Amino acid sequence: MVMDLQQTIAAVRPPCEQSRAAAAERFSDIAIPLGSLGLLQDAVAQIAAIRRTPRPSIKKRAVVMFCADNGVVAQGVTQCGQEVTATVTENMGRGKSTVCLMAQHIGMDSFPVDIGVARDVQGERILRRKIRYGTANMTKEPAMARQEAVRAIEVGISLAEWCASEGYDLICGGEMGIGNTTTSAAVTAALTGAAVETVTGRGAGLSTEGLQRKVRAIETALALHQPDPNDPIDVLHKVGGLDIAGMAGLYLGAAACGLPVVLDGVISCAAALIAVRLCPEVRGYLLAGHRSEEPAGKLLLDELGLHPFISAGMRLGEGTGAVAAVSLLDLVMAAYNGMPSFAEAGVEAYQPLT
Repeated sequence: MVMDLQQTIAAVRPPCEQSRAAAAERFSDIAIPLGSLGLLQDAVAQIAAIRRTPRPSIKKRAVVMFCADNGVVAQGVTQCGQEVTATVTENMGRGKSTVCLMAQHIGMDSFPVDIGVARDVQGERILRRKIRYGTANMTKEPAMARQEAVRAIEVGISLAEWCASEGYDLICGGEMGIGNTTTSAAVTAALTGAAVETVTGRGAGLSTEGLQRKVRAIETALALHQPDPNDPIDVLHKVGGLDIAGMAGLYLGAAACGLPVVLDGVISCAAALIAVRLCPEVRGYLLAGHRSEEPAGKLLLDELGLHPFISAGMRLGEGTGAVAAVSLLDLVMAAYNGMPSFAEAGVEAYQPLT
């Protein structure tokens, strides 16, 4: 059954704390110092809770990349034009973008989704889910209709359901869309009340003058539309993007289907904040892959209450930081599943310090 937004929210239940505790106990029993794998072992315990088993698998995993254009590029907020969105989307369709190559290297599937590219794109591997041909210029009118925002969220939900039905153990969200650091900054400012200049970065290499235009465009859109921070759909349809909406839906759907999600950077985290504001229980299904170098990166992670595995100055997007984090999860899972216990190793177990 394909769930709508309200059905999805109603289907989300808390992760299993018994499985989390059993995974934590397993880490205490294997022959390593207590807590020595840090956030990574916490992540394994969280995945166990989400999958409701002390021995979860992450062998089958996918990254879903939502591709969409943003009308706000008309305000000179980007270094290149929105034609680049279509070009990179088609490159994803050939499996030749950065995220696709990284995912392939670690045995991970990648699925590009046309949810709102400004022109039709070519490529058999691209999933066709277009809501509209790019959003409107949010400095002049709402980015999209409210119902379009809901439909885009439901596209993400349906893709999470499909991943679950295909037996995926874990999913990541990615994106491609020229101008989407502008929309993610606008969403972040609207939801958190943070000053626009503190959450807005240079994106793909803006000059100082370009950054000033970007800040002014976001301030103009927020002043014009007055998005309601207590209504995430209002924020999304007025100043958001179709890629953000799709990822928000993917995260909601993953939670409803009992799948862990590894987040990417600032755009992914803006989408996650939308999802969590719609359904707070989604928070328990999210793992932070990395902290984006974009100014809003830390703020969004703090809002979500998440701690990233990686702080490497990354800001590429596409889902690359999430895929890099999955490779770390592979390493810790190898230890979790393969290490002997203290008893088996003939070593006296470590005891907690008092």
